[in-house]
Amino acid sequence: MRVLGIDAGGSKTVALLAAGDGAVIASGRAGGANLRTDGELTVEKTLHAVIDQALAAAPGEAPAAVCLGIAGVDRASDAAVIRGIMRRLGFRERTLVVNDALIALVAGAGTPTGLVVVAGTGSICYGVNAAGQAARAGGWGPVLADEGSGYWIGRHALVAVMRHADGRGPKTALTAMVLERLGLAHPDDLINEIYEGPERRQLVASLGSIVAQAREAGDDVAAEILRGAATELVSAAATVIGRLEMRGDVFTTFLSGGMFRSVPWLAAEVERCLAEVAPRAVTTLLTADPARGAVTLALAEAAGHARVPVYLEALVPHP
Repeated sequence: MRVLGIDAGGSKTVALLAAGDGAVIASGRAGGANLRTDGELTVEKTLHAVIDQALAAAPGEAPAAVCLGIAGVDRASDAAVIRGIMRRLGFRERTLVVNDALIALVAGAGTPTGLVVVAGTGSICYGVNAAGQAARAGGWGPVLADEGSGYWIGRHALVAVMRHADGRGPKTALTAMVLERLGLAHPDDLINEIYEGPERRQLVASLGSIVAQAREAGDDVAAEILRGAATELVSAAATVIGRLEMRGDVFTTFLSGGMFRSVPWLAAEVERCLAEVAPRAVTTLLTADPARGAVTLALAEAAGHARVPVYLEALVPHP
């Protein structure tokens, strides 16, 4: 028996083909696949590419089950679109479509219990308590949310650069650093680069590491941006912990996503603050590939006992 586990994120998509014992046989990698920001056609092309790569690298029997973790599928309409894509790709049965935060949690904990704070191109906090009840905060995309994400941090850096150029904001080392990173001569050049350049969301998100460098060099503006990012991520986590009544519980919070890896200060600050929110919990960086969590859930689906946690708001009727 073989299964497929897929992690579709804002900047990259990973597919892992695994044997019945969970050992990875082959993999496929491509760019981001976010339904809201990339569109259905791009998502389908990306999924097709990574699945073909994985299956071509290890020809054999068709996967007995597939688990796809992708942002935005908590809404029934979006989940239906993704299921339609998977059917067109030939996966009509034993296909589990879940939020990408869930597979990150399972990758770290082995079971869907605990908390995961994701800060990559986008951001979200997702948790499951001992009763199997789930809750989330954030993850609504770059316009409505994604506070503390790479995009959020990068956008605030660009705003700081333009305010500096206008004389409306304080002087900041971010101006020279951002321009050098993008190969531009003047802040005015950012207009075409940001509004007309390809992969604009990923470009903005990539500036997070520049903000970290500016902070380390003593730039107050960069330091304030990162403090704001940490505050937003902790706020999301505290909200989920409170709703699930986990403040006194023993559990692990996993920090997942490129921002925590590229900005160690952010991970340390979120860990420090979360110790005050849930004193008995442990916070750690997620070292496993989230796609590994998708493999675990795909194996459970193949065996007929996969269970997706139910959101608390679905269990408690609204007044």
